[in-house]
Amino acid sequence: MGAEWREGGTRRTPGRAVAYATCGVVLLAGCASMPDSGDLRGVESTPRQDTQVRVFAMPPRDDAQPLEIVQGFLEALTSDDPGYATARQYLTEKAAQKWEPERSTTVLTDGPATDAGPTGTRDDGDDYSYTLTGTRVAAVDGQQSYAPAAGDYRQVVHLSRDKKNGQWRIDALPQGVVMGKSDFQRNYVSVNKYYFASNTTADGSRQPMAVADPVYVRERVDPMTQMVRSVLTGPTSWLRPVVRSSFPTGTALPKGVTALTPDDQNKLTVPLNDKAAHIGQGKCDEMAAQLLFSLHSLAPAVDEIALRSGGTQLCSLTEERAAAVAARGSETSPGYLYFIDGQHRLERMTSGSGNTKADPVPGALGDGAKALRSVAVARDEHSAAGVALDGKALYVTSTVSGSSIGDPVLQSKGKTETDRLTTPSWDTQGDLWVADRDPDAPRLLLLEKGGGQPLEVLTPGLDGRINAVRVAADGVRIALVVDKGGKQSLLIGRIERGPGSGDQPSVSLQELRSATPELEQVTAVSWAGDNRLVVVGRESGGVQQVQYVQCDGSVPEAGTLPGLTEVTSIAASEDSEIPLFATSKDGLLWLPGGSGWRTLKETASVAFYPG
Repeated sequence: MGAEWREGGTRRTPGRAVAYATCGVVLLAGCASMPDSGDLRGVESTPRQDTQVRVFAMPPRDDAQPLEIVQGFLEALTSDDPGYATARQYLTEKAAQKWEPERSTTVLTDGPATDAGPTGTRDDGDDYSYTLTGTRVAAVDGQQSYAPAAGDYRQVVHLSRDKKNGQWRIDALPQGVVMGKSDFQRNYVSVNKYYFASNTTADGSRQPMAVADPVYVRERVDPMTQMVRSVLTGPTSWLRPVVRSSFPTGTALPKGVTALTPDDQNKLTVPLNDKAAHIGQGKCDEMAAQLLFSLHSLAPAVDEIALRSGGTQLCSLTEERAAAVAARGSETSPGYLYFIDGQHRLERMTSGSGNTKADPVPGALGDGAKALRSVAVARDEHSAAGVALDGKALYVTSTVSGSSIGDPVLQSKGKTETDRLTTPSWDTQGDLWVADRDPDAPRLLLLEKGGGQPLEVLTPGLDGRINAVRVAADGVRIALVVDKGGKQSLLIGRIERGPGSGDQPSVSLQELRSATPELEQVTAVSWAGDNRLVVVGRESGGVQQVQYVQCDGSVPEAGTLPGLTEVTSIAASEDSEIPLFATSKDGLLWLPGGSGWRTLKETASVAFYPG
């Protein structure tokens, strides 16, 4: 993070001491020739550095003036100092003890700026106040959970001069850390830690489903140990009501364990306190799977987890065995890509094979007996649900040759096509979700196993009408495109199930949150990973774009995809190795790796993978 002073219309930037080492570049950033007077106007974010760059701040020099102390402290917040020890040197002893940098991280559009000048509050001139200002972009809380934010940031930093040694130090400051967006992107990395859906067990009746819980960790401050501690702490508050951890309550790393490193066989041994000493084999395997999945995206890669407690090995789990312990959506590859052709029939192509030959889907939806507007194929690919061309009726049938379409399982009374049924979506339990957009009775509905009496899903906090529904492979999160006043937003909700009245359960969506705060027109969406979606939309006054977003509202560094116009649907798989498809005015298109979109079929209205 650089600093900017303006004196007499000129700009002065503090110098930085830079050292490069042959093994991993090390950058030492400090305040080497800071001005002794003048107004602190702004703090610029450092351009994003290579991932191997390490940044360390310099401690305050003797007789540093208030401006220099404030700037040095802000520099230190963006460094790779594990415990912010250097940043604390800019504080008084009492302030350093009270300051909790891990409580939160506030992300601003640019680095924090200050008001025009300090304000002395005592006649002897031994204290100064500066107001840090900026525009909020996001916040990371004490659980390391990211959330988009907006509005002004305004916080006061107060300094005092020690009467004994004459040194200036900060004696009052806001809790947490503040930095610009580019510094945040350089310092932090988004990773998924994993827990299990509450409605899955390890007793053999049903394989547990792993659910991604996204958090941000400091990328170059031992992220592996950070991740292990975070997993042991438990899920974030947003996800906690619908997941469970296999780690017994109170499980933690023993005192004195400060770093974890895999051996030369990529095996990581994790010591645990005595809370985990008497667990069974099945529970231990689940614990190891949670850690293995969570550490998968970090470098160096971890291929095996061994858990120990009190000097005794509890269990050991390899990556190959982990797949038998728990399921992950991103590890499940679809058999086919499906699309609706120019004759409103359902066709399919073998997924990921490179073979673009398409065939009608066996059964009633592929034979052309019923013209289709949209379809969803169950995740086991044995059943399909289709909405008639006029949007009025929903049919559920088998994808087996000779199957009949039967009577509709649901009908809408909406007066126009846009006021009727949305594209349906199947969850991992084989239940079918669909929204009825009838203005007189807008509802989100669930049909258990694709039939029976539709259950109205409770949607507290939903403000607007649902345009699209996509259930995640983990079965506990749902993506909704919601229309309010002509603006279409992507919201992520938590699916909660409980006892209801009679034979039907109670199902609700809780704590809906925006995943695309910067987009005002979302036209298509598909899950593209355990925590990632691909979205088609545009910003205010902008053009339509295709991009990846995280379900917490953050955007991956390489989020933007090649442009495409007039997109009607987007098809992505949770398995990142499976290619993207889309439909537009040019027909069915696909995106080969490293190139632009290519047309496969000149006529197609909707493309999708199972789910």
